[in-house]
Amino acid sequence: MRRILLTGATGFVGKQVLKSLAKEDVSIRVITRGTHDHFFAQYKNISEVIQTNNLFTESTIWYEEVCQDVDIIIHVAWYAEPGKYLESPLNLECLAGTLNFAKSACKQGIKKFVGVGTCFEYDLTNSSPLDINAPLNPQFLYSIAKVNAFLLLSKYFKNENIDFLWTRIFYLYGEDEDERRLVAVLRKKLPLGEPVDLTSGTQIRDFMDVKIAGSMIASAAMGMNVGPFNVCSGEGQSIRELAENIADEYGKKELLNFGAREDNLADAPYVVGLKTKILDAP
Repeated sequence: MRRILLTGATGFVGKQVLKSLAKEDVSIRVITRGTHDHFFAQYKNISEVIQTNNLFTESTIWYEEVCQDVDIIIHVAWYAEPGKYLESPLNLECLAGTLNFAKSACKQGIKKFVGVGTCFEYDLTNSSPLDINAPLNPQFLYSIAKVNAFLLLSKYFKNENIDFLWTRIFYLYGEDEDERRLVAVLRKKLPLGEPVDLTSGTQIRDFMDVKIAGSMIASAAMGMNVGPFNVCSGEGQSIRELAENIADEYGKKELLNFGAREDNLADAPYVVGLKTKILDAP
């Protein structure tokens, strides 16, 4: 039975990774901030719950202890508060903590380390689908920190002969989504008859249900995949089309005010990925 260490297990993405891992014949150790005993009790293959006030500022000794007797680490945790995370200085703390975490994990003899990145690592000025070898050109503190984690850990784990998988997430929506995110706002306001102010809506995005994303990350982690990996649908859809499809469910399309808001920092015209094939373990 393989032993998995999972960070960010109660977050938007991490929760779905955990749900997928719970279906496997594995022993799961989770690191969490705060108490979530009731939530974790439903998963029979969780062997240990480790609490921390801040994963990214723990000591080397602490990291080494939590990594003992672990085969695979799936590191989902990172600061990601909507509206703040792109340029938050906390990204530097997350980067430093991740590197210390990885070094300690290596000392404990792990077999594979899985990190979670972002499509914002790519050069988004190109209007072509993004494969895993597309040029990188991060523009935000968040994506710059993620790229540095990817580059440093790629080299470090190669030198240490440890498998390294870096999953780049595109645009997710779904269960337990933060209420400030687009789909959550639409599903909250439209049934109440409240108008929703939107950007132009012409931007093309690669949208995916977070449940599918969590399953992909878990499967790739358990399988033979290494290196960069796109967590995406491979299909483009305009923000306008997505919003109108949701509005049609409620018969409230007239409540969508396109152009009422300026396009935001992340509004590249076209962000669509090429799907990476999951390589199952033999």
